[in-house]
Amino acid sequence: MGENPGPARPIRVLLADDHMTFRQALAGVLASYGGIEVVAQANNEGALELARQELPDVMIMQVQLPFERAKDLLERLRMISPSPRVVIVTMFEEPRFIRELMRLGTSAYLVKSSSVEHLIGAVRAAVFDPLGKHVVVGMLPGMLENSPDGSEGTLSTRELEILLLASRDLSNRQIATKIHLAQATVKRHLTNTYSKMGVASRAEAARRALSEGWITIQDVTEEQDSAPEGD
Repeated sequence: MGENPGPARPIRVLLADDHMTFRQALAGVLASYGGIEVVAQANNEGALELARQELPDVMIMQVQLPFERAKDLLERLRMISPSPRVVIVTMFEEPRFIRELMRLGTSAYLVKSSSVEHLIGAVRAAVFDPLGKHVVVGMLPGMLENSPDGSEGTLSTRELEILLLASRDLSNRQIATKIHLAQATVKRHLTNTYSKMGVASRAEAARRALSEGWITIQDVTEEQDSAPEGD
């Protein structure tokens, strides 16, 4: 593993996640915390080559099925010198999975609706306390809040639902199909959401929602029903 960053150097982080919108939003949130620099982003397939190029201190990695792909990537990461610490973000709570990934050298395993604060803590612990115990974080899920429809400045339950699906890189058409609405209705809800939040894009909205705790890492990393497509 690489040397700990000095007091004047930020922790260099590589994000590996197949949800581009969520990845961009999380990068923005991480950048707002002192002492952390996101040096690169990639989907899981491109993460290994970027890790070789950038030599990050920490790699935040989403794990999905098939599970063997994650194991193979972790084994390859260990061959990099210096190899990055790895923080896993996943929906899988199966103890067997956790044990296997920990044996492959991961520093932390975040499950359920882990907050951004938990993630920041795991990243810092991976670097500054590398000999400490492995971290497994799991909390009760807290997805959509019950807020009254039409409240000025407050997202409705429907708007939060659509924002979450947009954060998973689903197109307007896919969202409409999934929750049985017209595309025009989905677009109208997103426009209203952006206006209420004071943002101009999906990535900005997802970043704000993550920062405020309206959506969680677990909410976004759940399996999608279909592959992302353009609007």
